[in-house]
Amino acid sequence: MLLACNNVFLNQANSTKRSGFNPSNIKIASSKPASIKSVLSTSSLSNSASVSKKFFACKAAPSSSVSKTPFPETNARLVLEDGSIWKGRAFGATGTQVAEVVFNTALSGYQEVMTDPSYKGQFVSFTCPHIGNTGINFEDHESKKCHLGAIVVRDLSLCVSNYRAKLSLADYCKQQGVIGLAEIDTRALTKVLREHGCLVGAISTDPSKSDAELLKMARNWTIVGKDLLSVVSCTEPYEWRQGTHHEWEFNRALLQGNKQKFHVVAYDFGIKENILRRLASFGCRITVVPATYPASEVLKMNPDGVFFSNGPGDPSAAPYAVDNAKAILGKKPVFGICMGHQILGQAFGGKTFKLKFGHHGSNHPIRYTPTGRIEISSQNHNFAVDPASLPTGVEVTHVNLNDGTCAGMVYAEKKAMTIQYHPESSPGPHDADVCFQQFIDMMKAEHPVKA
Repeated sequence: MLLACNNVFLNQANSTKRSGFNPSNIKIASSKPASIKSVLSTSSLSNSASVSKKFFACKAAPSSSVSKTPFPETNARLVLEDGSIWKGRAFGATGTQVAEVVFNTALSGYQEVMTDPSYKGQFVSFTCPHIGNTGINFEDHESKKCHLGAIVVRDLSLCVSNYRAKLSLADYCKQQGVIGLAEIDTRALTKVLREHGCLVGAISTDPSKSDAELLKMARNWTIVGKDLLSVVSCTEPYEWRQGTHHEWEFNRALLQGNKQKFHVVAYDFGIKENILRRLASFGCRITVVPATYPASEVLKMNPDGVFFSNGPGDPSAAPYAVDNAKAILGKKPVFGICMGHQILGQAFGGKTFKLKFGHHGSNHPIRYTPTGRIEISSQNHNFAVDPASLPTGVEVTHVNLNDGTCAGMVYAEKKAMTIQYHPESSPGPHDADVCFQQFIDMMKAEHPVKA
């Protein structure tokens, strides 16, 4: 179903109109919010036995922001490096930002996307047209803050209707310094990015900035060659013990606990907290270290395994991470995901390259070649490992079925495994959770009787 919905967004993109009349965008001026009773009396919900106000908290747009025309007012712009200008309605923070524009095809989980450090240096355009209806809670963050520069949406929900919500999306963006741009035809924008590749853009709510200035900013910026790992990484080592909360644990067998406990050192290139939770749930005691932490210090800890995390930017711009990986390979079992996959690919002797528009979403099909198993995966990356550049002995174990790119490797001689996507799947399906068990099995093979 996710793939089908995704194809609708991609295939029905309108390349000739970037804005237009949409009855759902009409805001009715009102001096006070409509009551729940009046809303229910004019909707199909009127037949429901009861509706809890806790789950249906809707507030009308302020009268000062309501357009006197049926078309939404625009007060912000996205200017792409190709010269196109996308006008929309701002929410959240104000100002001017420049970054690479990518689209994400997930139908849910915008909070997890926004707090994923891998989006540092990027603006995210959501292909799902309705964003913000579940608000923001304090439990689902993937890091301490938002790292992306802006989000672009078709329709910003005026209703927050989730029992866990503490903030509206607009309030959260303002708090985090993230610019929001609504009333954009994100289907058309997605088509442009698919056809021409990722484009750098400048977003501004500042009317004093001319289109020419914003275009110049966009054309003078690139993510290629930028080391962002050390920017989003922690600065000091710390311990992590917390597993997935029992309420959300989908692998019920893990609730019984693991008799074997393994010490894993995790390199933080922009690590998501749910990755740490999954490792802990599988019985790992985790020491998280900064991206630049010397391999010699890691080996002094004598861990059972070493983990290389996800992260933003260009993998070829972090040679220190590659050097550390080379020093650890063959000495300890290692597992790398996303950026970690790309770092290890270089440490194996391979090369990376930039994808046309990257993989961003929670519905990407992967084939596990040893068995033919198909996984639907959560992904977020703009670079890939070139399989033709890999040395003999490295097996490509996973293949992306959308474009045939390398999605996973095993280097048995060096006790290493990698995948190019997110096994913790936050958001996303849990098909790839088995990868954590495979890492555990690698460590068990080194310590068969470890208590």
